[in-house]
Amino acid sequence: MTKTTPYATGAALAQALFTPQRIALVGASADESKNTARPLRFMRKHGYQGTIYPINAGRAEVMGLQAYPRVADLPETIDHAFVMVPGRQVPEVLEQCAERGASVVTVFSDGFAELGGDGVAAQAALAARARELGVRLLGPNSIGVVDVHSGAILSVNAVLEMDSLRAGGISVVSQSGSMLGALLSRGAARGLGFAKLVSVGNESDIGVGELVDVLVDDAATEVILLFLETIRDAAVLGPALRRARAAGKPVLVYKLGRSAQGEALAQSHTGALAGNDAAVDAFLRKHGAMRVEFLEALFELAPLARRYAKTVPVLDRHPRIAVVTTTGGGAATVVDRLGLANVDAVAPPDAFIAQMAARDVKIRQTPIIDLTLAATSAQYQDLVEQILESDWCDAVLCVAGSSAQFHPQLAVRPIVEASAVSHRTGKPLLAFLAPEATQSLDLLQAAGVPAFRTPESCADALACLFRAARSRDAVTATPAPIVWPRGLPTTGDLSEFEAAKVFAAAGVPIAPMALVSETSLAHAVPYPVVAKICSRDILHKTEVGGVKVGVRDNAELESAADQLFANVRGAVPEARIDGILVQRMESRLLELMLGYRNDPLVGPIVMLSAGGVTAELHRDVSLRPAPVTLAEAHEMIGEVRSTQLIRGFRGLPRGDVDALARTIVAFSNLSAVTEVTIAEAEVNPLFVREDGVVGVDCVVRVG
Repeated sequence: MTKTTPYATGAALAQALFTPQRIALVGASADESKNTARPLRFMRKHGYQGTIYPINAGRAEVMGLQAYPRVADLPETIDHAFVMVPGRQVPEVLEQCAERGASVVTVFSDGFAELGGDGVAAQAALAARARELGVRLLGPNSIGVVDVHSGAILSVNAVLEMDSLRAGGISVVSQSGSMLGALLSRGAARGLGFAKLVSVGNESDIGVGELVDVLVDDAATEVILLFLETIRDAAVLGPALRRARAAGKPVLVYKLGRSAQGEALAQSHTGALAGNDAAVDAFLRKHGAMRVEFLEALFELAPLARRYAKTVPVLDRHPRIAVVTTTGGGAATVVDRLGLANVDAVAPPDAFIAQMAARDVKIRQTPIIDLTLAATSAQYQDLVEQILESDWCDAVLCVAGSSAQFHPQLAVRPIVEASAVSHRTGKPLLAFLAPEATQSLDLLQAAGVPAFRTPESCADALACLFRAARSRDAVTATPAPIVWPRGLPTTGDLSEFEAAKVFAAAGVPIAPMALVSETSLAHAVPYPVVAKICSRDILHKTEVGGVKVGVRDNAELESAADQLFANVRGAVPEARIDGILVQRMESRLLELMLGYRNDPLVGPIVMLSAGGVTAELHRDVSLRPAPVTLAEAHEMIGEVRSTQLIRGFRGLPRGDVDALARTIVAFSNLSAVTEVTIAEAEVNPLFVREDGVVGVDCVVRVG
């Protein structure tokens, strides 16, 4: 069969997915207690105005609507079909949906890739056939899609039993079907309104990245929340996140897997240090998404990001927060968490203390401005407004105690009244309520003041907001082309001599070296030198006695070579040995490590870390997706704590940080090699000197 419907993308996909005018519910039950009866009940309950066609082979009527035995029997075309029949029946249903012009088919049915083996093959065949037919697939194993504004609810999620759905500007994309309902329920409990919610299921066709791209153009969507278990479409998701950032639509992410080291750790140091989750974190930050640590923060960050993502300043230091409280203990819990999130609670300067004293408000020079007994509501409001007008802090956090629960006019009304100044200046104003105070939360929500229920989510959200600002105006690097050196292998591990040729082609400085044989040790490298076994089968030579440092002349080289050959042949008798690598000994101020990994989830990642044989012990690491810009390279240097030793720490000699940044950029351009796929690469150690940098050990794995 040839393609029967246009292959929907962009606005056409959005219309068919979220606001279809004619819907087929395939497998709809007449028994209202069953899951398969829910979509029809939900749409009636929440005001859907389009046409619904129940498909039920054994019923002529379903809940008062004429039912049809097959999609093929429908009297007119449809926009969207929600399929709830057993998985083995889905391929036939897909054919009929295409015949009736469906642009989107959402498959609730399971029994596909989540089962592995034959299920993977069945899903691949279904997706391939859908593409031939011009039909977009959501799922399989998707709990459905919801458009709150139109009432189009193609979902069986029980949370949609709620009496009313609050319409708003938050849209949700979830890789977990059950979490879709949890996100809606938790958000609704905080007074948040929603636009669209999608469960992507197995992502056989429509994935997270394309949905983010569609939501960027959705007029009803102001903030996008993502609940992720993995990343399947980094090449699509990255540009979509950048579009969202450019459009001023914050993307907030909660991703499982913080504690996992990764699914495919490689043998090199780079693989051990840059696990999948760390790579995902770097990917999301680069493209402007705000990844939260706590699920609670996913909801509570939404109002904060929506209001202040465009106005929060870009800082090259920790954010400074003024904390005003009516409960000292409650404020201390937040300040403690802020410190862990690299957000500093700061004391007011002398001039501001004097300014407030002249306004009859007495405060002290402490990181927590405690007004528990010292101020009226009017004075509290005045203090907050003056702080919002000042320049000694970047945001204002108001912490309310028990009065928020029983006397909101005392502790909350001043915050609400002061919010007008925040809206005018763009300086973030937010609140943490120590007690459970629903009425006060509603007051703050109505005034557009982001409010938090836990100190953890409050600190998490603030840190995310300021961190994301640093990528707001980020540009994408354009890598310089690199030609794969002639004669080098295109799969497997390279020898160090071969790896050095790759780095030279990229513009990474490597210490002068020569490859000598067991029968002829002649070379032109000036002494003293390091002698190293050269073999594609031995990546980490020190572990097998394959390195000798401080070789001063030919005689010592001859002795060292004999010992190296003996050590290696004893430790790794099967290794193929190319010879001895003779390399000039180099001076340094600091040892670092540069690593590159083609991550299975997000693609090429570059790592800068403490170097040498103890690299894995320090965990002093900075990651960025490749290629990186010069500005990103400088950021990486600043994030690695050990680089303080070459950046003026206690009068120590300064290293050539600019040369280091240029080298990071050149190294990241390994992602531009087109002839082969570089799986991993490493320069360890990379010596930083007063007048440049030089690499002295090289690893490259291809394919």
